[in-house]
Amino acid sequence: MQGAMMHRPLRIIDILRHAAEAHGDEGIVSARVEGDLHRQSYAQTLARAAGLAHALTALGMRTGDRVATLAWNGHRHVEMYYAISGMGAVCHTINPRLSREQLLYIIHHAGDRLLFLDLTFIPLIESLLSNLPEGLRFVILTDRAHMPETTLDALCYEELLSAQPGDFPWPDLPEDTASGLCYTSGTTGNPKGALYSHRSTVLHALQVPICQTSSFRAGRRILPVVPLFHVNAWGLPYTAPLAGMTLVMPGPHLDGASLFRLMDGEDVYSAWGVPTVWAGLLAEIEAQGRIPQGFGDLLVGGSAAPRVMIDAYEARGVNVAQAWGMTEMSPIGTHGVLPPRYEGARAEDLIAAKCCAGRRLFGVEFKIVDDTGRRLPHDGQAVGELYVRGNTVISGYFENPEATHAAIDAEGWFGTGDVASVDAEGRLVIRDRAKDLVKSGGEWISSIDLENAALSHPAIAACAVVAMPHPKWDERPVLVAVAADTARPALEEVQAHMAPHFARWQLPDDLIWVEELPLTATGKISKLTLRERMADYVLPELRGGAA
Repeated sequence: MQGAMMHRPLRIIDILRHAAEAHGDEGIVSARVEGDLHRQSYAQTLARAAGLAHALTALGMRTGDRVATLAWNGHRHVEMYYAISGMGAVCHTINPRLSREQLLYIIHHAGDRLLFLDLTFIPLIESLLSNLPEGLRFVILTDRAHMPETTLDALCYEELLSAQPGDFPWPDLPEDTASGLCYTSGTTGNPKGALYSHRSTVLHALQVPICQTSSFRAGRRILPVVPLFHVNAWGLPYTAPLAGMTLVMPGPHLDGASLFRLMDGEDVYSAWGVPTVWAGLLAEIEAQGRIPQGFGDLLVGGSAAPRVMIDAYEARGVNVAQAWGMTEMSPIGTHGVLPPRYEGARAEDLIAAKCCAGRRLFGVEFKIVDDTGRRLPHDGQAVGELYVRGNTVISGYFENPEATHAAIDAEGWFGTGDVASVDAEGRLVIRDRAKDLVKSGGEWISSIDLENAALSHPAIAACAVVAMPHPKWDERPVLVAVAADTARPALEEVQAHMAPHFARWQLPDDLIWVEELPLTATGKISKLTLRERMADYVLPELRGGAA
């Protein structure tokens, strides 16, 4: 027997329509590329999205067409999110930090017909112009007064909108209609596309605020430092309007000083981004001797936050939570809100509980398996490869059957490539990426655990542990570090600092000081690049032929 309920398709545009009606005092504050600070309500955003939908239709865009964006976090980018998917096309967000070869690959692979770009990225696209698909059209995200001289035959965004009405007959699309396309980064081989639907995106927008309750409350302000060109800024363009929160958009300026000024001036309560960004903000907080006005909530994702960073923010009254996810998961799969039993807990116990990837989000399921594919218990002790499934997880990669076959197991679960443990409460601890584990003498060493211990040394500002080949032990860990100041302690001092947490054989065999660590297109430390740079490296004990 079926229930006697209406069935209305889940549509992304309905999020903005609801926000315009129910949260009329909230909207978007944008630090724009042009240098000004722009403000508009969600009602104004809806009207501008409607105008853009008319313009897209006039330009020949139809259901299923891919429309690309190459832009910073700002109100125009949010307008594109809603207009493109709302009229039935697919919003393809492009990460400008990818290599030239990867950029060209994904534009061709996606089959983009139209590209919207911020002023910042005009030289990049000009340099790629001769290799871009024939017939690709361009729109520059600015007004006529700021239109630059360019070799691109480009339209002006504000002129496109000015000639259009402020309402649009949004179609009743089936909820499984494709809405967004985002390509993975930092992987070997070509990037792979995750093709989101209206249904998966709306469900993700509903799931996250229900679980991540510390970040969301109507009337507050939230800052997505995670880019809109990277997995939909972790869904914030959808969750914030739905929750009645104002989006404060940082534009191109993501250094600590710029973020501090924007947060301080706009009374930002919650901020979301990767650890490298929060290290920069923390340095500015220390220089200022205070946190930004109103700042009370920090969500860290992309890679694990070092304990020393969590300690520093929590000591200043900022609640820190970690979330874990992937491009293939829309992207959030966990939340960082602790169970009620931690209320009133000792600071040490509280911090320890936050040093994990969070707990399972409603609608996302986990399983961990051993090398034979056998399921392991969720007891917090067993460690295996993590698989996920849910309504917000991909069932395959866009136009890539080979990658799909490699990623989806026989039961339909997606293999994350992470090595993890899960406890009975759904608490996830990422032990390492499978490719980043160090296998020494048949035993595994977690590079993440070593890095967290090293980062607690005051002389180390950033670090990475990489596995180097060894003829007897198979691999040995090497610590590559960036100094916090002028001090460069010797390996023995750093080993002694880390020793209480590890067996002697688990400690790194060498310490290499560098000026900076290579980053991926999403701001994570690129161990792939680091390993390539260390291709000729030889462990100290092997130099001169010793074994």
